[in-house]
Parts: sequence; structure tokens; C-alpha cells
Amino acid sequence: MKLRLPITSLLLLTTLMSCQENNSSQATTNSSSATTNEATSINTHRFLTQDAYQYIQKQVDFGPRIPGTPEHKACADWLYSELSLYVDYIEMKPTQVKIGDGTNKPCYNIFGQINPEAENRILLLAHWDTRPWADMENPPSTEPVTGADDGASGVGVLLALAKNIHQDLKGDLNVGIDILFTDVEDYGKTEWGSNSYAIGTRHWANEAKANGYQANFGILLDMVGAANARFAMEGFSIQYAPEVLQKVWKVAHDSGYGSYFVFEDGHQITDDHLPINQILRIPTIDIINLPSGSRTGFVPHWHTLRDDMSVINHQTLEAVGQTLLNLISEQH
Repeated sequence: MKLRLPITSLLLLTTLMSCQENNSSQATTNSSSATTNEATSINTHRFLTQDAYQYIQKQVDFGPRIPGTPEHKACADWLYSELSLYVDYIEMKPTQVKIGDGTNKPCYNIFGQINPEAENRILLLAHWDTRPWADMENPPSTEPVTGADDGASGVGVLLALAKNIHQDLKGDLNVGIDILFTDVEDYGKTEWGSNSYAIGTRHWANEAKANGYQANFGILLDMVGAANARFAMEGFSIQYAPEVLQKVWKVAHDSGYGSYFVFEDGHQITDDHLPINQILRIPTIDIINLPSGSRTGFVPHWHTLRDDMSVINHQTLEAVGQTLLNLISEQH
């Protein structure tokens, strides 16, 4: 679902994997912020970190969530049921989408709204499907990826956040919160082209545009569960939503998580935030783990059989979840 895309003179290379990286440098106005060892309390509510972990475990327990499999449909039904407990409105519109080889696959985008009547809205999203092939194994494997980090981690954080908001913030919010679990994000190959990724999000964004949907800004979570995560400022986020980046990173630093959210430019990643930026024109950022010095640009377990619960870390989940909870609490 993501990839490193070098650019050579006058040649634009095609995508290597679901999320594409561009090594051209991106300029942004970075501010320095002190990192503290202990999270400061912006609000009195603590993120439900253990709930996030359990939500990740539940998704993994279904097995690989590959579009068209029974495990995929079972997980979709569970996600719909669980999210419905914490939102005021929810929809899941089953559809068929065409993947890169020309065949059709079932797609279940799940969309829930808290305070649907509010004019000012924040869109939070993460993909929940998993990759059909562990193509970063050496040698590449045709076995499917479990996707604890790449898929389940972002969804787990957002489910726990929805529960937090429902329990702690709902009565005080002056903003609407929209939560989108996107499907068929990771069913792509290099030879199929960059449009073979983020298929479900592209479908949802086109429908949302036709229906007049808008939000003030959006935040995508992708691979947010591994230990010692480094969330650099992703390149397309700098291009499309620099003010949102600065706002979120400042809250993270004020909350004591500056060691995770670094004020450093990252590569451009072709991910689910691109259709939201390009089709809906909603400034949307990508919180994604971009380790320094990585050969692939991503974590070692990316697109491998090692992407299981052993890589999930409570401290990283807390850093992401508490940052978002604190950001939302400022909307009172």
C-alpha cells in the first residue's frame, strides 16, 4: 500500500506499491518544539489506548481482510456494528469496484457521523482491507498480509477515538466528526499503475462530491501502531494541507509526543488522502510512519508476513490517539 518513487531526470516512474514516495524535497515552514518525556494534559480525558489495541486484535482475528473473501465481509459487518455504537449516523453501501487486472471486487466503505447537523466538520479516515500478497518478503510471497499495522492500526485508533468522543466529549462539541473506514486500498501492483491503489476512497470521494459533502479538514491514519514510530511531515500533506499539518504537529508536541511527530519533511506518499484532497478539495494530511534511513521508506514489516500483533505498541497508539483527542477537545 505505499511505495518509494525515485525521480530521475525528466522521467516520472510508475508506482511501485500502494503508496508511492517521491524523493524530491518539499519545503515547509517548520517550527521547533520541545519534546517532553511525559504527556501534558490538554484535556482531562485520556485516550482509550487498550481499547484501540483490542480493536486491532479483533480485526486481526478475522484473518487477512482481502476483498472478496468471507473474512473480509465478516470484518466489514463487525466494523459497521461497532462504529454504530458511537455515532449518530452510519452507512455502509456495498458496491463493486474494478481493480487493476480488470476484475471486480466487493467494496465496503463505512462512514459514520457524530453531530451530523454541525456545519464545521473534521474527517478522520483509515483503510481496513489488507494486502493479498506479501510482496516485500525475500523472496516475494503469494501469502496474504495480516495487516495489524498496515490496515488495522488506524481503524483501531479511530474506533477507540469514537468511543472516547461518545463517552467524554459529545455534549460539549461544537464541531461534527466524520469517521470513514475505506476499503480496497491495498489491492494494487506496480504494473497496474498508481490508480490501482486507494480504489475505495476514490469511489467514496466521487460519490461524496456528487452529494455535496464537505469538511473543514481531514486526517488520514496509516501504519500508526509500531514501536518508536516516526511521523514525518508527509510530502503531499505539505503540498495540500500545510496549516493542518502545523496544527496537528503542534498539538502533538504540546501533548508530549514530539518524539513521534517530528518537524521534518517526508516523502510524498500516494495514499487515501490524495482522493480527498484532489476530488473533494478538503485539505487532508497523512499521519504515517516514515522511519529514517529505511531501505523501502517504510517499516521493516511493511507488506511482509511479519505485520502481526507483535509489532503493535501501546505507547505509539497512545501518542496518536491522545493527540487526536486533544485536537478535538479544543473544538469545544
